[in-house]
Amino acid sequence: MTLQSAEGAVEEHGSLQREPGAPGLTFLASIAVEVAEPIEVGETAEGIRRIIPITGGTVSGPKLNGRVLAGGADFQLLRSSTMTELEAKYAIETDSGERIYINNFGIRTGSPEDIAALVRNEPVPPERIYFRCSPRALAGGPEWSWLSSRILVGSGTRLPAQVRLDIWVVE
Repeated sequence: MTLQSAEGAVEEHGSLQREPGAPGLTFLASIAVEVAEPIEVGETAEGIRRIIPITGGTVSGPKLNGRVLAGGADFQLLRSSTMTELEAKYAIETDSGERIYINNFGIRTGSPEDIAALVRNEPVPPERIYFRCSPRALAGGPEWSWLSSRILVGSGTRLPAQVRLDIWVVE
């Protein structure tokens, strides 16, 4: 038998157990990724494929600051009229000159009308779109090498010529 007390403790088979707390989050940075016109690959066996070139951008945070380097891309797969899978691969250069490779997997969902508007490069109020991501960061130098041993999560907003990401480190 399982009983829960007012303090959140759970009693199961006569032993008292505490429900685990959620991990903390520490804000890392906001990334403004500038993008060019999409390259439409078209309908594939998995869905509609698009490639969105990354042309630059900025990184700003309490400690991590720098710029997004041109040359990356966001490889999108429109799985349905309401869901898009995103996989962006690009590099940032910190203000101290260290480079960090980013491989960011994300999900963006919304109504069919809102997702269609985003595909047409039209603005959609961010509160109507679920846009979450889990970037992986691999540093090419010692200052930020610790990022490769951490889980990062983010929340995004898609604008016509830019993607804005707020990134946190899971503690």
